[in-house]
Amino acid sequence: MLKRSLSGLAVTIGSLALSLTAGSGVASADPDFGPVINTNCTYEQAMAALHAQNPMAANYLENSPPNKAFLQQFMVSSPDQRLDMLHKVRNAPGAQEAFPIFKQMLATCNNY
Repeated sequence: MLKRSLSGLAVTIGSLALSLTAGSGVASADPDFGPVINTNCTYEQAMAALHAQNPMAANYLENSPPNKAFLQQFMVSSPDQRLDMLHKVRNAPGAQEAFPIFKQMLATCNNY
């Protein structure tokens, strides 16, 4: 179930990101997971950041119980568990496009 939720989140956010970045290149290098796995934000802060930065992605997430549950679990997990979660979805369709949105959300959530 968790793997399916992760894939769904990656596909959906990836689709949203792709629609917002059509025409730009996607880097093939592994993303820097450090800021994401080491965040000390709460789920509420992450969602507030996402609502402020990408209302379309936030709206989808709010209406997707499995993806919402994934983010809630991610936020209460240890950095090692977070890294494992990200590695499980990193090759899912849309994951490369979704990661910048996820990274921005978690890099700025301390402001909310």
